[in-house]
Amino acid sequence: MDFQLTEEQQAVKAAARDFAQNVLKPGAIERDEKQEFAKEEIKQLAELGFMGMMTDPKYGGSGMDTVSYVLAMEEISKIDSSVSVCMSVNNSLVCWGLEKFGTEEQKQKYLVPLAKGEKIGAFCLSEPEAGSDATSQRTTAIDEGDHYVLNGTKNWITNGGSASIYLVIAQTDVEKGHKGINAFIVERDMDGFVVGAKENKMGIRSSDTHTLIFNDVKVPKENRIGEDGFGFKFAMKTLEGGRIGIAAQALGIAAGALELATAYSKERKAFGKEIHKHQAISFKLADMATEIEASRLLCLKAASLKDEGKPIGHASAMAKLYASKTAMDATTEAVQIHGGYGFVKEYHVERLMRDAKITQIYEGTSEIQKVVISRGLLAE
Repeated sequence: MDFQLTEEQQAVKAAARDFAQNVLKPGAIERDEKQEFAKEEIKQLAELGFMGMMTDPKYGGSGMDTVSYVLAMEEISKIDSSVSVCMSVNNSLVCWGLEKFGTEEQKQKYLVPLAKGEKIGAFCLSEPEAGSDATSQRTTAIDEGDHYVLNGTKNWITNGGSASIYLVIAQTDVEKGHKGINAFIVERDMDGFVVGAKENKMGIRSSDTHTLIFNDVKVPKENRIGEDGFGFKFAMKTLEGGRIGIAAQALGIAAGALELATAYSKERKAFGKEIHKHQAISFKLADMATEIEASRLLCLKAASLKDEGKPIGHASAMAKLYASKTAMDATTEAVQIHGGYGFVKEYHVERLMRDAKITQIYEGTSEIQKVVISRGLLAE
């Protein structure tokens, strides 16, 4: 085992940290309050090559490894998870899915602008009655010969109002169950496609989360991803890698909270000395640091396995399960360490605490991660 980062990985980490601290941090609180999508900041992120990090350069990407992606996600998430989730979806779900399973024509038409960050992508799986049970798709795609007709509703879609390209999972043949599900590339300007209401969320408030509605949307046959019936497998394989991104996001939220809590504990005095000199506080910091380091190692292990082309389902589920719990624990303690100041917005930690909760829910709830882990364990 080698725990040393390469020079390139260290450079990626440094670049991401510099961007987060100097570009994202100044406006993070205001964007959160206004629920304002970070359009200009994400454009700058794309210019750094962070919207298509793992995509082959021949398709407009940066050609980096998954470890570099985890490092960048952690640093961005320390400051603004609304930005990092946009980055995660575009990288892990949309670009990776298209590069791995798309046709050459699909890659040239859609992957290139997505990897360059010229366009933003969205991944559309969840529905009003299909969250953890992804097999219960009510959105339908009826085969009409040279095209499919899509009807239905998708919920809680990240980048919903800002994306130009949407990967949509829909049911073509109900009798075949999950083997009758397909994945389609839908363009924003297709007739019948409507961007619905924006969600008013507890956390990641400047992330662009919308309901999407499909009313007799005609999707060309060449926009189907993979063979007929491949959609469910496409979604599950894509989400396996996506969980590494969300695990890294949770890690970043936790690590950001620790950095703020540590700095504050050195400044704040109580009973005649800095509060970090009180065991009640120093032990909190010690627990936070230990859980965060364990989360980081789980994330890097899953990323390394992905880079080696090895199975990642078990590892990515463990990383997401543990890192998301760590995010909740660490941010709650960070607020506690800040005392009354932790409850007000200007100290950032209350926002990190609100942002942390979603990491236990999206891209597979913590309960679903336990299903994945236990099945893998019992199958051994």
